[in-house]
Amino acid sequence: MEFGLSREQTLLTDSVARFLSKEAPLDRVRRFATEGDDRDIWAGLAELGVPALLVPESAGGVGLGCLDAALIAEQLGYRATPSPFLGTGVALPLAARWGGRIGDELLAAVAAGERRVGVALANAVGRRADATLSSAGGRLDGIVHFAMDAGADDYLVATDTGALYLVAADAPGLSIKAFDTIDRSRRTAELHFAGVTGSLVGDDPALVARLLDALRVMLAADTLGAAQQMLDQSVAYAKQREQFNRPIATFQAVKHMCADMAAALEPCRAMIWYAGHALDHMPDEAHLVACHTKAHVAEVGKAVAKTSTEVHGGMGFTDLVGLHYWFKRVGYNRQMLGTPEMMRLEAARAQGLAA
Repeated sequence: MEFGLSREQTLLTDSVARFLSKEAPLDRVRRFATEGDDRDIWAGLAELGVPALLVPESAGGVGLGCLDAALIAEQLGYRATPSPFLGTGVALPLAARWGGRIGDELLAAVAAGERRVGVALANAVGRRADATLSSAGGRLDGIVHFAMDAGADDYLVATDTGALYLVAADAPGLSIKAFDTIDRSRRTAELHFAGVTGSLVGDDPALVARLLDALRVMLAADTLGAAQQMLDQSVAYAKQREQFNRPIATFQAVKHMCADMAAALEPCRAMIWYAGHALDHMPDEAHLVACHTKAHVAEVGKAVAKTSTEVHGGMGFTDLVGLHYWFKRVGYNRQMLGTPEMMRLEAARAQGLAA
């Protein structure tokens, strides 16, 4: 039995990693934080086939699985890459794969990198009292916070009851407002609906639940990549930073800090691989595994972010090093679509251990 990545998966990961290393360095992330434009990065990723990854071959895609998508999400997190991957590359094609009514024309446009789809499922997880979304006769009214990808052409939107709609960004009655978060490597939006006509993708809450599980695994993979970057930066910094005429990497306390981060991260990789595999091949386990993965990786990511900043000392707080981009990305991922506490409660409910 094979317990590793296939040759094709390794080649895919390496190709994306090389592209991001060249085209999405820290300076590019800084520029996005002020300008908010990631179209050049997404165009390059489209040439590598990233948007087509989960799109079926019949619609011009590659037809790969969720594990492959998680590998890409990890690389995007490693570089704190601005991109619409979660909505365009994951949520939309999976909605189609799992029975949602998505046209082949849209899927083909997404696979070619010609159309971006944002995802707004936060109302199916939790919401403020003033943020509800209802549908009556195909018309949507209300507010959705935390819509991922403020520059999308369309949005996948979940109502309070778990129905899923596809809405064009320029639909009459829809207003899109920037929603500031701590993560400057992503653009998040607040959607206001006033009698907006949308296309019903599916009215079964189970579809939204499956999409949430998939996105939680992708957020966990993104966190793993970001935390790995922070560990790698810590090791490199400890080797070059000198104190008392010797690199701080020679001090036992610093060695232990780096070793503890590495030891905590490695099991996370196995969890994410298993969760990605479960989404496609073990639907009975997928929800429970996704909850545990999101919760555990979020906690480990938080601990690594803290320790990495401590290894850097005062430099860890400067924009010169830029560590804060990954620190904040880890924090964003931790909160989105369910905190660790919420995920553990979900897992307990799935096992009949909580009401």
